[in-house]
Amino acid sequence: MVLVVSEEVREALDSRRPVVALESTIIAHGLPRPRNLRMARELEEAVRREGAVPATIAVLDGRPHVGLGKEQLERVAGEDGIRKLGHRDLPLAVAAGASGATTVSATAALAAGAGIRVFATGGLGGVHREWTVTQDESADLGLLARTRITVVCAGVKSILDVPATLQRLETLGVAVAGYGTDRFPGFYLSDSGQPVDWTLRTPEQVAAVMRAQDALGVSESALIVANPVPVEEQLDPEVHARVLADALRACAESGVTGQAVTPFLLDHLVRHTDGASLSANLAAVRGNVRLAARVAAAWTQV
Repeated sequence: MVLVVSEEVREALDSRRPVVALESTIIAHGLPRPRNLRMARELEEAVRREGAVPATIAVLDGRPHVGLGKEQLERVAGEDGIRKLGHRDLPLAVAAGASGATTVSATAALAAGAGIRVFATGGLGGVHREWTVTQDESADLGLLARTRITVVCAGVKSILDVPATLQRLETLGVAVAGYGTDRFPGFYLSDSGQPVDWTLRTPEQVAAVMRAQDALGVSESALIVANPVPVEEQLDPEVHARVLADALRACAESGVTGQAVTPFLLDHLVRHTDGASLSANLAAVRGNVRLAARVAAAWTQV
C-alpha cells in the first residue's frame, strides 16, 4: 500500500488506544524556523500527556506518512521545498515522488484512510469573501462532507465569510457543534458573531455523537467540534476588525487573488498585530490538541 503508518500509530490503532491526527502545514508553512519544530514537538507532547498517540501526517518522497519519527519531523520543519498539499494534490505528489505538508483536507483524508477517527487543527478553510465574484471555496468543505472523521478546530478562519461557510456546511450535511458554547468561534476570536444549533460539553458527549453517526449510517460526513480559544487568549476583537479591514484593502489594491489570498491576509494580521494574531492561533491549536486527545480517549472506551 502507498500509505505508511508508523509502528507506534499502527499498534495503537490495533489495540484500540486513542490516536489523534495532526496536520503538518502549520509546521512547514505556518511558523518561522526554528519555532515551527518546537511547536510540532510541543503539540505531539500535549497529545501524549492526555494519554493518546500523536499521528502527524506528511508526504515524504512520494510516500504519505501517518505518524512521523524524530528525523522525519525535523525534515518537514527544516527542509526547503516542502510543498503544501491538499487532498487533490496527493496522487500528483505520490506519482512525482514529491514531499509536502498536508492541509486540513489532505490530513483528514489520509487519517481516515489509516483508520484514525479524531483530528486536531487550528481553523478550517471555508467560503471566501466575495464568493459571488470569485467562486473561491476551500477544498476542506467538500472533503469533510464525504469523510467520517471528527475535527476539533477553532471554527473557520475569521478572514473568511463565516456565515456563508456555516450555510455551506449545512448544505453539505456536515454536523457542527460548539464545545461548551452556543456561539461559533472565529479562529482568532472566541465568538465569530454566529450561533451554532448544538452544544457539546464533554468528550464523552462528543464520542456519543460519533457512535450515533456510525449507528445511523446515513452519510460518511465529518463532525466538526468548534472549540473556542479562551477569551483571555483571543486577539482583541477591535484590533482584529481594524487590521482585517486594512488587510482586505491591501489585498485588493495589490491584486492578490486565488490561493494567494489566505496567506496574504494571515501574514498581514501577524505583522500588523505585532504577533498577537499568531499567539491567538497557537493558543487555539494547543487547546484543540488537548481536547482532541480527550475525545479520542472517550471514543476508544467501550
